Amino acid sequence: MKRNKRAPAAREYFRIFYEGNHIRFAAAMILSVLNICLNLLVSWLLGAVMDVIGTGDLARLANLLWIVAGFAAANLLLDAGGCWAKFSFLRRALLQYRALAFRRLSAKSINAFSQENTGRYLSALTNDVTTVERSYLEKSFEIAGYSLLGVGALGMMIWYSPLLSAIAVALGLLPVVAAAVTGGVLARLEKAVSDRNEGFMAQIRDLLSGFAVIKSFKAEKEAGKLFGASSQTIEDAKYRRRWCEAVIEEASGLCGLLMQFGIFFIGAYLAIRGDITVGTVIVFLNLAGYLISVIKGVPMLWANRRAAAALVEKLARVTEENAGRSGGAIPARLDDAITLDHVTFGYRPDEPVLQDLSMRLEAGKKYALVGASGSGKSTLLNLLMGACDGYDGSIAIDGRELREVDPDSLYDVMSLIGQNVFLFDDTLYQNITMFRDFPEDKLELAVHRSGLDELIERKGEGYRCGENGRDLSGGERQRVSIARCLMRETPVLLLDEATAALDNQTAFAVTDAILRLDGLTRVVVTHRLEEALLEQYDGIFVLRGGRICEEGRFADLMDRKGYFHSLYTVVNG
Repeated sequence: MKRNKRAPAAREYFRIFYEGNHIRFAAAMILSVLNICLNLLVSWLLGAVMDVIGTGDLARLANLLWIVAGFAAANLLLDAGGCWAKFSFLRRALLQYRALAFRRLSAKSINAFSQENTGRYLSALTNDVTTVERSYLEKSFEIAGYSLLGVGALGMMIWYSPLLSAIAVALGLLPVVAAAVTGGVLARLEKAVSDRNEGFMAQIRDLLSGFAVIKSFKAEKEAGKLFGASSQTIEDAKYRRRWCEAVIEEASGLCGLLMQFGIFFIGAYLAIRGDITVGTVIVFLNLAGYLISVIKGVPMLWANRRAAAALVEKLARVTEENAGRSGGAIPARLDDAITLDHVTFGYRPDEPVLQDLSMRLEAGKKYALVGASGSGKSTLLNLLMGACDGYDGSIAIDGRELREVDPDSLYDVMSLIGQNVFLFDDTLYQNITMFRDFPEDKLELAVHRSGLDELIERKGEGYRCGENGRDLSGGERQRVSIARCLMRETPVLLLDEATAALDNQTAFAVTDAILRLDGLTRVVVTHRLEEALLEQYDGIFVLRGGRICEEGRFADLMDRKGYFHSLYTVVNG
């Protein structure tokens, strides 16, 4: 069956192994060739020693002993040099492979990534990389070594006895055929293992993330069943793969055994007839042993290599798909306004979350989005961040349709402070700056405006936050999120219940500081209906059932005695 050509994205992944790495690869191959030549020399030495025994020439035996000593020293040097070249090649190849995968992954937009299962990337960058290392890169050296060894051994065998060589080749064809037949099957089974591992990774991530929920609802037994089912699935896939590997290995081993005994008996017959010496039989048996190892090893190595190559192609495919929209760049500023014109959107086609929404958010002004839970406030902010582009109507930034804007360019215009805060297991400083360098005065201003002064003074900038900020309180994590967003100084700042985890006094101070910033366009989703803050907004949009039911300044909305007035009254008693 004709092999499909690799896609350009896949070819890039295969090329990256060797980029700037050719010298190490060539050195490893050259040293491997020299080492194989020494291994073939062993066969000649064994035959020479056997023949010396027959002649009783002690002087020649002493010379052979010196040759063996030199051989041992050369073998040691070649092995050490080969290991250095090979290990250096593998280190650089895998570093570049992972780096390319992460670059391709990082190039995706929020919209594209939100559609995918992160378990597939966890699997591809951990277990799959290990398989690629062992079964593709390392096996490449082994296949090359075995091939050279087989060619060299066969050449010497033909020189010693063409008849025995022909018999050896005939007996060695079966495992080659078996590898050609089963290699594709093994590749499919290896991919199946990788696919099942994605689901297993995703299941583990969900169970660990939901540990507190599982315990509080006493759902340990049910969680155990989910874990067991996922574990069963991957182990079943690995079980089938192991059987396929065993079949290939057994077929190769059986053929090698038949070949070895065939050569031994025919060689013995020719030696009895006087056609060859006993030393020649020993040389031939040793060479045949090399050839047998090639016949037994190469089919399995080649099948594993094909299976690992399928994982490289899979990684290329998953990092290429859902690459997100491409579009033109826009300036990192807002000169006029963000306009929404009759926008309708739902995560499911028959369940709209936003309906016929129209609004104008002018540059440099402050806007509040208020409404009951589920009215579409957070969804609206996600749309503005380009997280979903399957909406009807139009969203435009200074007249440029959002769906036509390059996502990276959009992120230079807007920043979002959400309810869910992610922190790296690193220092407060690195989490605020996101591992970049900023002027000290800029950092101090962001820390002050976000209410982090006391925390920094108490714990210091070098305090480690723990995994996802576990060593900080919810309010402290939220303040770090606000500070890192203020550091970016994007012209548009979106806040989705950004102060929900803060106490009332701190929440008021942080929100007030943000509203008093000059030159920024701010869109704030809030449930804190405090008059002193609400009076600062240039416009308040009241959402109900995914629609804007009221809009205006605080005083105007209160005078209307409508839905907003009811919300305000309920919240403030």
